[in-house]
Amino acid sequence: MKISRGLAAAAGIGVGAGALALAYASLYERVQYTLRHFAVPALPEGSEPIRVLHISDLHMTPGQVRKAHWVASLAALDPDLVLLTGDNLAHPDAVDLVAKTLRPLLRAPGAFVFGSNDYYAPVFKNPLQYFNRNHEHKYGEPLPTEELRKVLVDGGWLDLNNAAADKVVAGMNVHFAGVDDPHFDLDDYELVAGAVPSSADLSIGLTHSPEPRVLDSFEADGYDFVAAGHTHGGQVCVPGYGALVTNCGIDRERVKGLHPWEDMWLHVSAGLGTSPYAPVRFACAPEASLLTFVPKVF
Repeated sequence: MKISRGLAAAAGIGVGAGALALAYASLYERVQYTLRHFAVPALPEGSEPIRVLHISDLHMTPGQVRKAHWVASLAALDPDLVLLTGDNLAHPDAVDLVAKTLRPLLRAPGAFVFGSNDYYAPVFKNPLQYFNRNHEHKYGEPLPTEELRKVLVDGGWLDLNNAAADKVVAGMNVHFAGVDDPHFDLDDYELVAGAVPSSADLSIGLTHSPEPRVLDSFEADGYDFVAAGHTHGGQVCVPGYGALVTNCGIDRERVKGLHPWEDMWLHVSAGLGTSPYAPVRFACAPEASLLTFVPKVF
């Protein structure tokens, strides 16, 4: 009898702790928007630093005013460049809110690629599927992709979905290239393949999902830096251990933050949103990153 009561008490404590953790993850941490800072040693010797704002995985739905205001406020950082790495939408009626959110940032030069949730709305998935990298993709309702693209292109940002471009940023010749979402096999690196031009002071690649095959291609072509998103930093992490899954081919150790990829720098954003069907974050706050590019260390 005493053993049964002890087990019942332990079970009750476990259920209570689980309920508290869920409440924390869904009601508190999910909206604790955080700005990360990183120094990226990727510029030629003697160059002045440039400030690059990296935003990813907004997963915007109508009514998410708090998130919209926080992201719009980042314009006060006065970045030299903004990089947007996809999954901006989570609802077909969210384009107007995304446009209002990003409008203050469109004053700066920018570049973008799309993720799957810029093409198709999210759908419910069994969370255990994320432990299988090769789980079947589910396509939700088509989203107004071209409306979103028009907002960004009309704002002067470079569309790098399987495309390359050159632009002067803060007096520096920057070569850009990007691929469409590799997670849904929309990438076609052959369209941007080739060595970085010798005239470039800095070379930047963009991809939504940090798939190793794409990162290896950028690195082989001599890029200095690649920005990616998609992983949500694992979204639900274990303190002291980190992400349980990455939802792509990247290793857990590089699921978020700044890391070397052979001779190239990789920054993976943990992103700012979640799927409406999994509105939780634990030990992985939503984030944007301000990357200060500085001269290489020789």
